[in-house]
Amino acid sequence: MEMALSTINFQQMAFTFLGGLGLFLFCIKYMGDGLQIAAGDRLKYILDKYTTSPFLGVLVGIFVTALIQSSSGTSVITIGLVGAGLLTLRQAIGIIMGANIGTTITTFIIGFNISKYALPILFVGAFCLFFVKIEKVNNIGRILFGFGGVFFSLTLMSGAMAPLKYLPEFKNVMVSLSKSPILGVFIGTTVTVMVQASSATISVLQNIYQEGLIPLKAGLPVLFGDNIGTTITAIIAVIGSNTSAKRLAASHVMFNVIGTLIFLIFLSPFAMFIAKMEQILHLNPKMTIAFAHGSFNIFTTVLLFPFIGVLEFLVVKLIREKKEDEDEAYKTGLDMALITAPVIALGQVKQELLTMSGFALKNFKNSVSFFFDRDEKMFGIVEKREEKINTVDQEITKYLALLSKQDFGEKEGEEIATYLDLCRDIERIGDHAHGIVKDVKYGISKKFKFSDAAYEEIKELEEIVENMIETATAALKESSVDKAVEVIDLHNKEREKEKKIRKSHIKRLSEQSCEIKAGLSFVDLVLHFTRIADHTRNIAEKVLENRV
Repeated sequence: MEMALSTINFQQMAFTFLGGLGLFLFCIKYMGDGLQIAAGDRLKYILDKYTTSPFLGVLVGIFVTALIQSSSGTSVITIGLVGAGLLTLRQAIGIIMGANIGTTITTFIIGFNISKYALPILFVGAFCLFFVKIEKVNNIGRILFGFGGVFFSLTLMSGAMAPLKYLPEFKNVMVSLSKSPILGVFIGTTVTVMVQASSATISVLQNIYQEGLIPLKAGLPVLFGDNIGTTITAIIAVIGSNTSAKRLAASHVMFNVIGTLIFLIFLSPFAMFIAKMEQILHLNPKMTIAFAHGSFNIFTTVLLFPFIGVLEFLVVKLIREKKEDEDEAYKTGLDMALITAPVIALGQVKQELLTMSGFALKNFKNSVSFFFDRDEKMFGIVEKREEKINTVDQEITKYLALLSKQDFGEKEGEEIATYLDLCRDIERIGDHAHGIVKDVKYGISKKFKFSDAAYEEIKELEEIVENMIETATAALKESSVDKAVEVIDLHNKEREKEKKIRKSHIKRLSEQSCEIKAGLSFVDLVLHFTRIADHTRNIAEKVLENRV
């Protein structure tokens, strides 16, 4: 029996559907945030330790996506890690492949169709959030509220779409989709690009298929299109990022497009396989779409996994590295999309601090080189890099301020405070390196002359302080207590050396083998070395206190 157009309230349908979709998007993200907070340090540890090979990357991609309930979220996190230099392109491609499999877990959960329990789950979640003052219980409430909301929103969307089955026009569109798989892919891609969540568009497809509004063979190309559409999030995430991040986004698009092309060629056999499995496993309609989604992503990963090297080669050829000066071209890898994932965001901040420390070390070496060689070009290089250090300092401080407003555990709060202190110390090392070149330039203009002994003393100081910065950076990178202790020992050595230098300097002044004005300039120069050593010691102490 077909329903007349006049008996269908299209406004109510549209409002209910859009409200349900909005609720779904909010709840899937809210649940993902709760799962991320619960995972805490484990998420960071897994990404750091278990991505040494592409195969492990696939497993990590599955796990992390299942954890945060968003393949787009995993893609954005992975792009951030590649951009910050924490992952290689090959490792990251493996994670993206795994993310595609991991996202099917959401559709399988929806396939269980526990919508009748949605409202009680919502209530339990709200109770844990608002009536209990224990942080862990609050977080469980966040997860349950999101979980219940997902199923309630599905009920709303399903109810809104139910009258469409009576419309002959809608049936005609579905029949034309069956005849044109390319059109189905286009619709799936377009809708996912608009909604920015493949789990939402696939859940809509599950509802449509459950209501009998679309045949399986017409639904599968839409499903393939959903997988292509989800890559647009990755593309948006790399706007303004470095070459590595752009290459990863391109590999994500290529992976899903190649998979879709393969399955379009074998659409009929694949549809027959899914229909047969639906009968054998007694799958409900929603679970059938979930099974098709899982099969598509697993088969695509298995088929393309041996060609990760080829995929990497293609994207490297496609997106070439711009040959610019390393420091000049540098942009921070701090990704605003990761603000909602504090554990990962702090990993990025640490990487930026290491980069900033590298810049400060280069400026220290160049400033001492300027003292010895008097090469004017070196002054300009240090000036430019000092601007870069200040910019990175501002970016990190701003990022940490935004991060401090997010939900996180006590440990993450302590890390934010520690990173702010580290940022200040590294920036001050850069300032004193800049101070050295300014003092040397002033000395050149005044034609100050230093004794051979003075040059030798500066060389000895340089060796100790340079070693200190390098060791402190390594201690920070590896959270190494041994290296941090080594920095403290070097600091004591620097102090002893400074005392000897001051005594020798006073002796030279009393013997008048050194000009008074040049002597005062030399004291200022030594003071810069001492201050750099002090700030470097601060870094080591933070490592000892917090194991950052």
